[in-house]
Amino acid sequence: MSGHSKWSSIKHKKGAADAKRGKLFSKLSRAIIVATREGGPDPDANATLATAIQKARDSSMPKDNIERAVARGAGAGTDGDAAYETVAYEGYGPGGVAVFVEALTDNRNRTAAEVRHLFAKHEGNLGTSGAVAWLFERKGVVMVAADGADEDEVTLAAADGGAEDVEPDGSSFQVTAAPDDLAAVRAALDAAGIVYESAELTMLPKTTVAIADESTAKKLLRLMDALEENDDVQAVYANFDIPEGILEAVAA
Repeated sequence: MSGHSKWSSIKHKKGAADAKRGKLFSKLSRAIIVATREGGPDPDANATLATAIQKARDSSMPKDNIERAVARGAGAGTDGDAAYETVAYEGYGPGGVAVFVEALTDNRNRTAAEVRHLFAKHEGNLGTSGAVAWLFERKGVVMVAADGADEDEVTLAAADGGAEDVEPDGSSFQVTAAPDDLAAVRAALDAAGIVYESAELTMLPKTTVAIADESTAKKLLRLMDALEENDDVQAVYANFDIPEGILEAVAA
């Protein structure tokens, strides 16, 4: 499990009750609308949409909101979101950590300026297209709580769904799959009665950068938080490896 994944988990546990739901639901709706328009309204055939819907459910977004977003993406209702497009920004944060940002925007110039400002403000540097993308690969990742789950059963079920790997990681098992196989892996785990904590498309780092200094970790995680709070940013990925003790200290 990457340091970024651990940090996301810590933040979720620490601040879920304080989430600004209106802003969050707006982001989630936008992701569902665009995913539907780009890949169709069937989540079983559209891995990006399936991930967007799962994130919405995990955030307690009402079912009606999800269904309306899918309907809008499929062509029902208004055309107000027609101009949204997917863009990516790449750069480096404190400690030489590679940062990959995915956004949905109706104004490239505005979003680029805001992202560039956030990198500069938090001692990072926004690079050009391709600067760090090669350090990541798109994967489907399912996290299964190790408590009450048998590793052999998880491995067998995941393999039935076409998973590439299952790795123990502390209190969880990380199941990795090709993006197009994520839905099949989820279905196989469901059929086996295995409950999972999350299932999403993500960018996994091929290599990581060790950050053992708490000061650098704070600067880096402030950059991550600032990017994630931007209205247009949908996801932020980084290749840092910070010891869990430091992550906990920073979160506290």
